[in-house]
Amino acid sequence: MHHYGLRALFLGTSLALSGCGVTYHSPTVQTQAAGLDVRVMPITASSVKQANSAPYVPLSLPEAFHTVASSAGPRGAAQLPDIPDGPKQSRETIVTKLPPQPAPQRYKIGNGDVVMLVTKSTTSTIEELGGLLSAQTQRQGYTVRDNGKIALPDVGQIEIAGKTLEDAEDAVFQALVAKNIDPAFSLEITEFNSQHVAIGGKVAKAGLVPLTLKPLRLGDALAQAGGVVADDKDATAIRLYRDGTLYQLPASALRSDAKARNLMLLSGDAIYVDESYDLDRALAFYEAQITAIGLKRSARLQALTELKAEMAVQRDALDERRTTFAARRELDAETRHYVYLAGEVAQQGRVALPYGRQASLADVLYDEGGFDTTTGDPAQIYVIRPGTEDNDTSVTAWHLDATNVVNITLATRMQMRPNDIVFIEEQPITKWSRAFEQAFPILINKSVNGDSGVP
Repeated sequence: MHHYGLRALFLGTSLALSGCGVTYHSPTVQTQAAGLDVRVMPITASSVKQANSAPYVPLSLPEAFHTVASSAGPRGAAQLPDIPDGPKQSRETIVTKLPPQPAPQRYKIGNGDVVMLVTKSTTSTIEELGGLLSAQTQRQGYTVRDNGKIALPDVGQIEIAGKTLEDAEDAVFQALVAKNIDPAFSLEITEFNSQHVAIGGKVAKAGLVPLTLKPLRLGDALAQAGGVVADDKDATAIRLYRDGTLYQLPASALRSDAKARNLMLLSGDAIYVDESYDLDRALAFYEAQITAIGLKRSARLQALTELKAEMAVQRDALDERRTTFAARRELDAETRHYVYLAGEVAQQGRVALPYGRQASLADVLYDEGGFDTTTGDPAQIYVIRPGTEDNDTSVTAWHLDATNVVNITLATRMQMRPNDIVFIEEQPITKWSRAFEQAFPILINKSVNGDSGVP
């Protein structure tokens, strides 16, 4: 049947229904409604930008959904060496046993080190840094705190622990630039306190020898300790504990063996010069070092235990807040933004806009199953958007013609706003079919009971 025939049939049915006092009303978008001025705007590649210009910030999830149950690293969490085995050495011979030569390593600043910020004194930097420079002109350094940071007046805390000198300078540079201070400076390490080697036994000055920017070699370390003071260097052993292993060499080898003399030392090494093969005395020295290691390890384990307990408490608190939020949302007690679906959609109702991101017209339509093209008219899809002000009587009906499916790409770009109404009109055949469904029983009834006075 041709379209004009359907229209004629629909018109005839409508007249028949009107005669019976029954009229089928099909919802449509009209330019006037309830005192509101409706402006129909086609959704095009250019107009969708105008539609999206309406300001809107999506609701955010509560902070509990952006937080993880974590904490700063445990105190003293730097890796500690294992407790070494005791030495096994006979008096007859001193067999040279050296550790592998480690690869050269650049010095990394650690907690307890003291750095000095050197600046130009002939420029306006003095006025810019103010109190910072007054401290520096008195050669007052800045100690790296337990948290790995230094605190500069007028600048704040800057983390430099674990960085090379160049990387630390870069961190200070960035901090000064952020405070609009002329970053004309150089950084120096004036006290090396974070890394050292312990030396005891038959040396002139037992104690700690710090590691500095220059690699520390065995011969240099013993020289800084005043040198070996034993009379018989051939019968004197230099013992080195490193990472749980005992190494040794005769003291006389320092003169003849360049490899031994240039052995690079690492932080945590312990050296004992033993003239009398008194292993008990050597062990007493190492025991002191091992005790210090044990104390650090105990503190570390305690910190780890505290950290795990703190994380468990945080995790439980986060779970409780998230569960409470989910329950409030289920009870509709949380503020939400909604878009409403009407007309020939899969299911009329409201759709909550997502948290933390924009939703498009395509999201709203197809998340809810889209619409049935057997009843809905793809040429008549509307996003009805009221004015934002209470006294604003204007309404914009953004019109999408999806008979060309390419236009659905515009639906993926059309952003939804709170209180938008997505409306799809009926197809003409649907209007006729529904009108006929209402008319047919009435017409049959009237035909059968035409003389009975029943309408």
